[in-house]
Amino acid sequence: MTPQPNPEAGAAVKAADRDHVFHSWSAQELIDPLAVAGAEGSYFWDYDGRRYLDFSSGLVYTNVGYQHPKIVAAIQEQAARMTTFAPAFAIEARSEAARLIAERTPGDLDKIFFTNGGADAVEHAIRMARLHTGRPKVLSAYRSYHGGTQQAVNITGDPRRWASDSGTAGVVHFWAPYLYRSRFYAETEEQECARALEHLETTIAFEGPSTVAAIILETIPGTAGIMVPPPGYLAGVREICDKHGIVFVLDEVMAGFGRTGAWFAADLFDVTPDLLTFAKGVNSGYVPLGGVAISGAIAETFGKRPYPGGLTYSGHPLACAAAVATIDVMAEEGVVENAARLGESVVGPELRALAERHPSVGEVRGVGMFWALELVRDRETREPLVPYNAAGEANAPMAAFAAAAKKGGLWPFVNMNRTHVVPPCNISEAELKEGLAALDSALSVADEYTG
Repeated sequence: MTPQPNPEAGAAVKAADRDHVFHSWSAQELIDPLAVAGAEGSYFWDYDGRRYLDFSSGLVYTNVGYQHPKIVAAIQEQAARMTTFAPAFAIEARSEAARLIAERTPGDLDKIFFTNGGADAVEHAIRMARLHTGRPKVLSAYRSYHGGTQQAVNITGDPRRWASDSGTAGVVHFWAPYLYRSRFYAETEEQECARALEHLETTIAFEGPSTVAAIILETIPGTAGIMVPPPGYLAGVREICDKHGIVFVLDEVMAGFGRTGAWFAADLFDVTPDLLTFAKGVNSGYVPLGGVAISGAIAETFGKRPYPGGLTYSGHPLACAAAVATIDVMAEEGVVENAARLGESVVGPELRALAERHPSVGEVRGVGMFWALELVRDRETREPLVPYNAAGEANAPMAAFAAAAKKGGLWPFVNMNRTHVVPPCNISEAELKEGLAALDSALSVADEYTG
């Protein structure tokens, strides 16, 4: 679709937004949201006719791009047939979505509890773990994000937690592996893995193993930096959980449904958790949907004991119809394979080449359509391009980089001192190279702050 400029309409949309919309994670008077006129495939455009290649996939959820015709048609067909129905009933779209998801989850995660998104999926996974074990505590990693609801944000390990941290949520944080900025003075992946596992074991020992209900990890942390865990780490956590009777929860809200070049990132590490949370890519974000995939043992806990939780819109027919269509599209069009192939043959090599040209790039890491560039002032000292949780003038270098990317027609995903390369999983090679060329140009702006 060719964008048609209509600045007057854009101004009206913007004015209504500023008058009435309260935006998340924002100081309301300091933001200037772009008025978006339309989107298709890997692109969206504004009311002035400027088109952007979306290297953020919305919030890393449009795994099959915007406005895929088969998913749009499925939503329309479901709306004509049955727009909504209460969750206590067996509904075709809900049953089929659950079946297709269960076919793809690892191990015996064959029961699906539907939620409205990722945060409430985490909320319910933790509730299930506590009820299953009869224990109160949850261990989660620093440099993590698990959602904005009260329990999920307390589990989160980044600054978004601070304002809501009650100190009474039964959450204990620990350091997960991250070799580039190792907390364990490690020099190799093997050292980082071994020392991170030892640290986790020690944390559990001092907290009291009999008090710990669950360990929750993003299989590959998303917003926190796309730190791919070293070989053996997740398997080691699985062993620790088994040793102490702790429920192992993997958060695949961002990493799932093809993002890493596998249906679930757990598949890359041959690990099966007890509970797996999902959302985002399950239906490319077309209608809000999330869920928890549940192991046989935990499902059995609630076989004759009621599970004390639910949602009015659990398994909403429109959302589930979108999920069925999305999973079918991904299978028919080889979307997972496309993400794996282009990640290995295009994104990885091109980003490593960019790192050689740009002194602002400290590290490149990722897999599939899930990559991060860590931007630094000095490669030797690894000083971040901006300080941790920078705002205002302190964040000027990253703001300048992002502005340069947008000026070049690329919409980036930027968080702290990183930019992430997370385009739709069905992006074409030509589109990828277009975006990487724009990224190359924008990094020259970041380079100006090095030295």
